[in-house]
Amino acid sequence: MKQKISIEKGEGIYVWDEEGKMYIDFTSGWGVTCIGHANPVITDALLDQGRKIIQNPNSGLTYSPARARLLSLLEGFLPPNLTKVFFTNSGAEANDAAIKLARKVTGRSDIISTYQSFHGRTISTTSATGQARHRDMYSPLMPNYRFVPYDNLEALERSLDGNVAAVIIEPIQGEGGVRIPSEGYLKEVDNMCKKNGSLLIMDEIQTGFFRTGPAFVTGSYGVRADFMTMAKGIAGGFPFGAFALSEAVSKKLEIGDHGGTYCGNPLGCAVSYAVIKYLMDNNISGNVEEIGSLALNRMSPWKKIYGNLIADIRGKGLLIVVEFKSEDIATNVKNECLTRGLFITQTQGNGIRIFPALNIKKDELEKGLLILEEAVKTCNRF
Repeated sequence: MKQKISIEKGEGIYVWDEEGKMYIDFTSGWGVTCIGHANPVITDALLDQGRKIIQNPNSGLTYSPARARLLSLLEGFLPPNLTKVFFTNSGAEANDAAIKLARKVTGRSDIISTYQSFHGRTISTTSATGQARHRDMYSPLMPNYRFVPYDNLEALERSLDGNVAAVIIEPIQGEGGVRIPSEGYLKEVDNMCKKNGSLLIMDEIQTGFFRTGPAFVTGSYGVRADFMTMAKGIAGGFPFGAFALSEAVSKKLEIGDHGGTYCGNPLGCAVSYAVIKYLMDNNISGNVEEIGSLALNRMSPWKKIYGNLIADIRGKGLLIVVEFKSEDIATNVKNECLTRGLFITQTQGNGIRIFPALNIKKDELEKGLLILEEAVKTCNRF
């Protein structure tokens, strides 16, 4: 449901509406404003690059220093086998391109995705999304997509055959309810893809750029993906995305296989460079692990205290969900939080997803969680 609030400005984890009411933002713009609202790092990059050039002539055919700096920074930041990068304007576009290019490289047509996945809102990525409520109203969908249960290797093995170009998978399902896979699952998916001659597309759009602690889940699990897609935290709120690919896959592509008018524009590259540099220089990984652990420890007693309302609390880093026992309870908690000045995201009906800015401080976390708990207490009275 649309929230009838007009936000005028923001600073850090706080935003203000047109009437001057202040809110805490525990959504970070759906995981986008990873270093907070109106961070000077971003505004300075926008101004500095904007005074030079925003869009190249013959876009895509000419280069820029801003793009070169970003590529150099990413060289030591991405998983080591992913040596080539193409910039996009969004996560959906990055996934769409990876699917398209996987078909070109393999000469195969089918894509395997997982139930409860979310990969974007273009017709191709909607077709790859394993949730009927996001997909079925847009029929006819794109053909040649198959779905298997997440975290189920037996089902994947049964579905893999000589027609499968790629498997696309989120290392942790975000919109699908913060589903964390079993240990060894992702590595075995990688092994099965390689054995079958299929490519592996790791969708790190929500989990990437330290959201769960490490820079990417892909690298931390030792998975050697063929494609890795990125967006959201890549530029702190500026519309930007990318996909990285292996040298072996890159060698099978030709100039013109993919492109885009705004892809890799100097303004986006300058902002992305500034954001990633900030994330690296300020030990955001350590902050996410510390604050994420504090959040889960602070919330874990709620399952017992409010056991008639809360079914589960789970997460990794600053990607956390509180799963309630019904959609009505979650809706009431969300609405009560908003009344008290806290933005949270309702997901999968009965879930409340918590993913604030990655540089959130301890006292800011406590303020938000206090509001959330008070909202739960209020709903517990009914």
